[in-house]
Amino acid sequence: MDEMDEIVAEFLVESRENLDRLDAEFVELEQNPTSSDLLGSIFRTIHTIKGTAAFLDFSELERVAHNGENLLSLLRDGTMTLDSHLTTILLEMVDAIRSTLDVIDELRTDASQDFSDLSARLAAIVASGDSGAGAAAPAPAVEAVEATPAEAVADEVAGDGGTEPTPRDEEEVDDLAPTAVVDTAVPDAAVAEDDVAPAVVVDAAVESPVEAVASADVEAPHPAPAAPAPKAAADDHDAEPAAGGKGKSSGDSTIRVDVGLLDRLMNLVSELVLARNQVRQFSVGADQAFQAAVQELDLVTSDLQQAVMETRMQPVGGLFGRLPRMVRDLATTCGKRVKLEMEGEETELDKTLLEAIRDPLTHIVRNSVDHGLESPEARVAAGKSEIGLVRLSARHEGGQVIIDIIDDGAGLDLDRIAAKVVERGAMSAETVAAMSDREVANLIFLPGLSTAKAVTKVSGRGVGMDVVKRSIDEIGGTIEIQTELGVGTTLTLRIPLTLAIIPALSVACGGERYLIPQLNVLELHRVSPKAPVELIGGTPIYRLRGELLPIIHWRDVLGEVVDDD
Repeated sequence: MDEMDEIVAEFLVESRENLDRLDAEFVELEQNPTSSDLLGSIFRTIHTIKGTAAFLDFSELERVAHNGENLLSLLRDGTMTLDSHLTTILLEMVDAIRSTLDVIDELRTDASQDFSDLSARLAAIVASGDSGAGAAAPAPAVEAVEATPAEAVADEVAGDGGTEPTPRDEEEVDDLAPTAVVDTAVPDAAVAEDDVAPAVVVDAAVESPVEAVASADVEAPHPAPAAPAPKAAADDHDAEPAAGGKGKSSGDSTIRVDVGLLDRLMNLVSELVLARNQVRQFSVGADQAFQAAVQELDLVTSDLQQAVMETRMQPVGGLFGRLPRMVRDLATTCGKRVKLEMEGEETELDKTLLEAIRDPLTHIVRNSVDHGLESPEARVAAGKSEIGLVRLSARHEGGQVIIDIIDDGAGLDLDRIAAKVVERGAMSAETVAAMSDREVANLIFLPGLSTAKAVTKVSGRGVGMDVVKRSIDEIGGTIEIQTELGVGTTLTLRIPLTLAIIPALSVACGGERYLIPQLNVLELHRVSPKAPVELIGGTPIYRLRGELLPIIHWRDVLGEVVDDD
């Protein structure tokens, strides 16, 4: 991979991460249109994508992003106010950018993309806003339909006119400047416009791929000798980072690592842990020096195992962040008003498991909005707020990650579920009648079962919940349901932290050693010979804290396996 391919790859990764965040930010901005922080973050992200697309000569991507930036500029200046219609078309722009990134990832060009209709609609909205704004119209640099690489750099300088230049902006201008001669005389109108704009607040988490290459000491190709840096950036050369490594950006302290390499490291650490366990067995009865060395090996191996596991951990916030946009679109389709609350986004989970639960979680949330929540009219008639609530929460508990999906909808009609199961012939009426409410609720995981009164574009065909359960089971997790008719439903996912290394309880029986995953062990309790063991129906029973527990011998469970030994 040559240097330009590395720049494009970095651009794709960072742009996709930023777009995932944009979905959530736009939905939040729709609820709070006057938030200057949100507008500033969104404007900065689109501006960065546009500028880098111009540098990499992705003209269609640059055109779409630039027209979206024009509209965001009017919103930022207060010329226009965000509403549902504007949010929808801006989200269309995000989708267009995302699909273009997919094409670039495959073909390394966006020539096959054509979003002229979207660009025209964005331009028409901007023109309409300008006609009513009078003197508040944006500066010519913002009005242009297309921006050249040089203009993108000038925009970057003008955008920071009201604040002290940061090392990040200096790197960006320095890296982009060689691609074109930059006019250091920035128009006064452009500077004045951005002096009062909240969008000049720089989000340290947004770093262009060109900056990332520079910070990694990779020399980018320069078709022409370096042009003099603009004065705004030149003044910043007096900063400490140029001389001593102080004030490094966030990109200097992070590095992207391929997941395949992390998998290989985890496999090697797993083998090391097994070898460590064998050495510990041999150390029994050995001299003190050998035992001390084994103890040191034990500590180092445990620390290494923990460190490698942490490299694979990612916050579930990245997974949750995609849901606000989906809930908004789905609520609009279903004619409902929905409020989505999320907590515990900082809870970390293994990347592989995070990807494994992405589709199941999405399906559950879709079901909560489409089936769980009633229509606004039905909610008002039931004495509820017309705005339905869906809450997601994540937390660590007992070596697992617990994710709750809660809605305050109509709840599950257990009688209807039972009738459907009997109607399909999956179970007899007697069997279903003998079930508890919790067992009946879990029948929704049967393949093909649906209690929906009508099939919609979203759901209703009975396909999905069985797949959800199977997906969770495959990663060693569980799913539980609690529901109350007229009150709501809670689905709880219990996911192991990682599948790379599973702590287990070692049990010896009949000359063989067996391992029981610790996640399946609730409690260990030694039964002494003097313990109050009772016989009920010929079965030994142990009384623990007032609860009767049957005593089952491990040899009886293994049966023929032990007898053959």
